[in-house]
Amino acid sequence: MIASLITTEVGSQPHMAKSQVRRLAAKVQTTEPPSVRTLIEKVYGDLKHDIIRGYLRPRARLRVEELRARFSVSSSTTREALLLLVADALVTSEGQRGFRVAPLSLDDFREITTLRKLMETIALREAIALGDDNWESGVVAAFHKLSLIDTRRMRKSEAVAREWDSRNHAFHEALIAAARSNWVRHFRRILYFSSERYRALSLAIINVRPGVGQEHKAIMDAALARDVELACRLTEEHIERNFATFSNIPKDILDPG
Repeated sequence: MIASLITTEVGSQPHMAKSQVRRLAAKVQTTEPPSVRTLIEKVYGDLKHDIIRGYLRPRARLRVEELRARFSVSSSTTREALLLLVADALVTSEGQRGFRVAPLSLDDFREITTLRKLMETIALREAIALGDDNWESGVVAAFHKLSLIDTRRMRKSEAVAREWDSRNHAFHEALIAAARSNWVRHFRRILYFSSERYRALSLAIINVRPGVGQEHKAIMDAALARDVELACRLTEEHIERNFATFSNIPKDILDPG
């Protein structure tokens, strides 16, 4: 369809410049309706962000018809997106009772923290062993971008907080980018985003933990120096400090039940 439209237009104007052809292709492309997969990914991504940032509270009911109307998509598209979130452990499915945002608890975060330390260090050991110059430059670049964010502004600006989240994720991804185990990367990813729900709640209550930038730099320096044991120990301590932040958060705030 797109190719035929472009061919027709170009055929009527044989001297059209290549740049004009590219602009026409882009214009025609925007008229094509989004695919079902694209719609599912859009609903999935938006709901995932709302859950992680705490805009959708723990145990909140996720009604398919309400979400379908919100996103202007079909019920089947909405259910597919919700099932992806179930696979990420961010949503629970209750059979005939529908979907809910997964609950939060200190016990849950304790388990996530323990397992995340295991997955992160397995991936980091492999990345340090296999990483080449491209891996090293990727780690340095990701750290530099992350260090440019003024964390003092995160409680006052949703845009800054969201950008820090993105760059923080990119930095941790860069550290293990050379790891090859798909299973480790898969489970690590689920644990990472599950822990992000708790970190976002912490940010809303007590702001960014002091010294987190220095922790990132120390981990990077150890990894680039190929000091596996130090890099893994610093990573475990970094993750453990995230858990310690929650020791004084009231239960009714953590999970309203």
